[in-house]
Amino acid sequence: MPSEGTFRRRARRLLPRLRRWRAALHAEPELSNEEVRTQATIVAALREMGIEPVTFPRFTGVVGWVDRDRPGPVVAARADMDALPIQEATGLPFASRVEGRMHACGHDVHMTCLLGLAALAATGAVPLRGPVELVFQPAEEEGRTGGAKPFLARGIFDHPPVDFVVGQHVTPELPVGTIGWRKGPVYAAADRFRITVDGVGAHAGYPHLGRDAIVSASEIVLGLQALVSRRQDPSDPAVVSVGMIHGGTRHNVLPDRVVLEGTVRTLRADTRTRLARELKRRVRGIAASLGARARVEWVPGYPPTVNAPAATELVVGALAEEFGERALVELDHAAMGAEDFAYYLERVPGTFLKLGAGRPGRRESLHTPRFAPPDETLVVGTAALAAAVTALQRGG
Repeated sequence: MPSEGTFRRRARRLLPRLRRWRAALHAEPELSNEEVRTQATIVAALREMGIEPVTFPRFTGVVGWVDRDRPGPVVAARADMDALPIQEATGLPFASRVEGRMHACGHDVHMTCLLGLAALAATGAVPLRGPVELVFQPAEEEGRTGGAKPFLARGIFDHPPVDFVVGQHVTPELPVGTIGWRKGPVYAAADRFRITVDGVGAHAGYPHLGRDAIVSASEIVLGLQALVSRRQDPSDPAVVSVGMIHGGTRHNVLPDRVVLEGTVRTLRADTRTRLARELKRRVRGIAASLGARARVEWVPGYPPTVNAPAATELVVGALAEEFGERALVELDHAAMGAEDFAYYLERVPGTFLKLGAGRPGRRESLHTPRFAPPDETLVVGTAALAAAVTALQRGG
């Protein structure tokens, strides 16, 4: 059983408020860049603590500061705000009241934990040695620019300059009460591609009179797999997946156009650049060999999320003091999902943690209708942020 450190005890005393905030946020889920009610809930909660929120025109993010003018290392803590287009089936008393919308990725928990940190810090229950910036960020699920990039463009890390950043994400792959950590890459870069294959339409009974776009597209799907299986160093993980194929209107008509869409996941910048180049060349070559033409649109997404080793060591040391060594899980590999927290880590050193949400006898997954982290994640997540902030300020 993980130990009950000072921050965890203090967070547990906050549990009635944490539950109230979580219920309000969970019941009103909003999609990326639509987080208007969510913003209002956060603004009201911060003002209730005596923290004056900062908002921005035509942007749903919220920033709060604790001891903004205090000298010392500046640490930003971030939580994401957006929900997913999923119909909830948890049966929770505070289940989503919005049809087809749900906090199926646990962002309601992330926001609640950040409000918990705010409440502790505002009352002096976190021994600060510098300012703390509370970053409530929209649109993490948007997948292209995300909310972090436009938030940074609004200068949130500049006045005063932020020295470190910390964030966390619930995961049912780890038991409740544990925290996953890793130095270096923790999430992959996630790029998208769209391939348009143009052939020549024909009657399905006379395929020789056309240039079959469906066959060309099929060959492309198979050919892309060799980019990883035969062109990629096995010690450098990468994924190429086609997720959508659209083409054709009848069973007996060969269409003249098929569209494929998919994603490429990588951990290293040079691998990311090389796979983009090789994918385009391979797609065009396969199409040409079958008498078709192919156009490739490459849409860059989030970069890899890379934890700074020194900052991560500081945070892990503090978490061990707070929760005990047995509560910490060193992750042996990076996940091939993606996170726009990566943009913050490109600006300043920091770390991104995995907050255990798994329960015995239950098989749960993110982005599913029944995902519902238990209350203990609110306590552990709040305490983890408090421990991380103090460690980074003490070490910085």
